[in-house]
Amino acid sequence: MLEQIPIGNILFLDIETVPQMASYDLLPEKTRLLWDHKTEFLRKVETDTPDVLYERAGIYAEFGKIVCISVGFVKNDEIRLKSFAGDDETALLSEFANLLDTYYDTKNHFLCAHNGKEFDYPYIARRLLINGLKIPAMLDLAGKKPWDIPHLDTMELWKFGDFKNYTSLALLAHVFDIPTPKDDIDGSDVGRVYWKEKDLDRIVTYCQKDVVSIIQLFRKYQGKELISDESVHLIA
Repeated sequence: MLEQIPIGNILFLDIETVPQMASYDLLPEKTRLLWDHKTEFLRKVETDTPDVLYERAGIYAEFGKIVCISVGFVKNDEIRLKSFAGDDETALLSEFANLLDTYYDTKNHFLCAHNGKEFDYPYIARRLLINGLKIPAMLDLAGKKPWDIPHLDTMELWKFGDFKNYTSLALLAHVFDIPTPKDDIDGSDVGRVYWKEKDLDRIVTYCQKDVVSIIQLFRKYQGKELISDESVHLIA
């Protein structure tokens, strides 16, 4: 089945998210109270207080925001990458939505992310609505039958119907012997790098590396050769 999908018709993506505020103490009172309530279901030990758990707020669309969306596509056996990043979430989401509306349609194209169905796709859709933006057709699931939804997920594809566990992109890259640059950060570091170090470029680089890994993993699923590092290019 996967062999029949032209890889050039797929837009691969990854997002990086952070808590909406630099620290728990900066939250507006109403938001803080709602976060306190949310953490009642997250606490595992006594030290898991709302302020301690706030570093995890970025994974929830109601308490986090997107600071980078990196996308990639394959053309002539080359990977082309582009990132939408910045402090202005409305602006980056608007630019990303415009890309989807202009170049991608639900009949001929697909989106692909790792754990995208559980995280990336719904997170983007929720943040679009929160920012007062229209959801592009590629992300709008309303009224669609499951087989009409143009979403691929490299983690779901690996499960083969087994829904018991989560398999990270890093583990699958290792299993399939996909070369990856040695990262100096991982997902748990993004909030700190954004709010404390204010190094958005570092986050963008990390996000782009994940997109390349997703593309290479999909190539492996299709039984094809990896694309060389020399064939990975950034586009404006």
